Amino acid sequence: MSTPLLPEAFAGLEPFAAAGWCLATERERYSKRLDSRMPELQELYDAAFPRFREMVDHLDQFPLDDLPERETNLLYLVYSLIQVSLAVDMWGQPEVIDSGNAMYFRTVEPRP
Repeated sequence: MSTPLLPEAFAGLEPFAAAGWCLATERERYSKRLDSRMPELQELYDAAFPRFREMVDHLDQFPLDDLPERETNLLYLVYSLIQVSLAVDMWGQPEVIDSGNAMYFRTVEPRP
């Protein structure tokens, strides 16, 4: 059995962590959304969005600049959920509607 990527309370979301949704940068999360199909985005949304408040409350128990590894992964999953929610709630597709070739270009990535 592999080592869990998320805190035990969020074991039900482990398949999404294992599928690569715990991404450290906004650019990686945006690219993952663009490379995914809507059923995959919808599945993550349906599983994680109802637990959003629970995830944030759990993370609030730790100092942001000193998160344990599993909590850091959970934070990255929350960030991915936010990225995915735009596609699910607003556009019904991974791409931004009528945006052309929109990309993120940051010179410095906020941490965490």
